[in-house]
Amino acid sequence: MPNTNKTILVTGGAGFIGSNLCEYFLAKGYKVVCLDNFATGHLHNLKECIHNPNFRLIEGDIRNSEVCSEAVQGVDYVLHQAALGSVPRSINDPVTTNEVNVSGFLNMLVAARDAKVKRFVYAASSSTYGDSQGLPKVEDVIGKPLSPYAITKYVNELYAEIFSKTYGMETIGLRYFNVFGRKQDPNGAYAAVIPKFVMQFMNYESPVINGDGNFSRDFTYIDNVIQMNELAMTTQNPEAINTVYNTAFGDRTTLTQLVGYLKEYLAAFDPKINDVSIVNGPNRAGDIPHSLASIEKAKKLLGYNPLFSIEMGLKEAVKWYWQNLK
Repeated sequence: MPNTNKTILVTGGAGFIGSNLCEYFLAKGYKVVCLDNFATGHLHNLKECIHNPNFRLIEGDIRNSEVCSEAVQGVDYVLHQAALGSVPRSINDPVTTNEVNVSGFLNMLVAARDAKVKRFVYAASSSTYGDSQGLPKVEDVIGKPLSPYAITKYVNELYAEIFSKTYGMETIGLRYFNVFGRKQDPNGAYAAVIPKFVMQFMNYESPVINGDGNFSRDFTYIDNVIQMNELAMTTQNPEAINTVYNTAFGDRTTLTQLVGYLKEYLAAFDPKINDVSIVNGPNRAGDIPHSLASIEKAKKLLGYNPLFSIEMGLKEAVKWYWQNLK
C-alpha cells in the first residue's frame, strides 16, 4: 500500500477520466481532493467516492486563481484533468476553450508552484500532432495544430516545460489518445464517439460515421490511462520527468471496425441490435485522418504495460453501459 499520508488533487475530478482516477487512488489508500465546476462533470460519477473520509470535493473553477490556490493546500501531487475537450466545441467557441485550457492551466501551474507540490501530471492530447503525417506518432515529432483545442493543449506542454526549467517544478504531460470506458458521458452535443454510438445502438438508432469510415484512431481504455497516471505520478526515474508521453494502446482501429465491434458486443445483450443500420455522413472539420501512438518511450522510461486492447476495453465498456444506462 502507498503512504496514506499522501494527498492527490484531481482537477476535473467529476469528469470521465478524473472520476475514475479519484476512485482508483482512494481505493489505494491516498487522500484525494477533487476540484470541478460541473460544466461537463457529474456528481453521480463520484458516488463511490463521496462518503469516503479520505475524499474532499471542492466545487470551483480553474479560471479562478483563488480557487486553485485553495485546492492545492497540503497536496503532494496534482493530476490535472480539468479542460474543455472536443475539437468541434473549440471551433464553435474558441474563446472559452482558451480561457479554461490555457488560462486555467496556467492558474493551476502557478498554484502548484507556490504550494510546492511535488509533481504536476497533466492531461495533454494527441491533437498536438496536428497535420504531422508520420505514423506511429512519436513524441518529439509534431505538426501544426488543426483546431483551437489542439493549440490550447500544445500551449499546456510549452508552459509545463517553462515551469520545469524556470521554477524547478516536476511536470509530466500525458498525450491521451481517444480514451473510452466506464463513466464516459453519452449525452450532449460533444459526446465522444464510443458512448454516443453505444446509446444509439441501445435505442435502435443508426449511428452516423463521419466520412467513409476509414479514418482510424488509437482507442485507449480507461484502465490503461489510470496506469499511466500512476506511473507518471510515482516514478523515481529522473530521466522520466519533465517530458511528455503518448498514452495509448499502440494499435489503430477504423471507425467502421469500431462500429462493428460495438454492434457485435451489444447484440450479445440484445439481438435486435444486429438489425440496426449504419449511416455515413460528411467528414468533420479539424479531424485528423489517422492516429496511432508509439508507446515505446512510456514503456522504456515509465515501465508502461497497457493491459487492455480495444476489444477487451470495448467489452468492459459495453457491459458497464448496459448495466448502468439501459
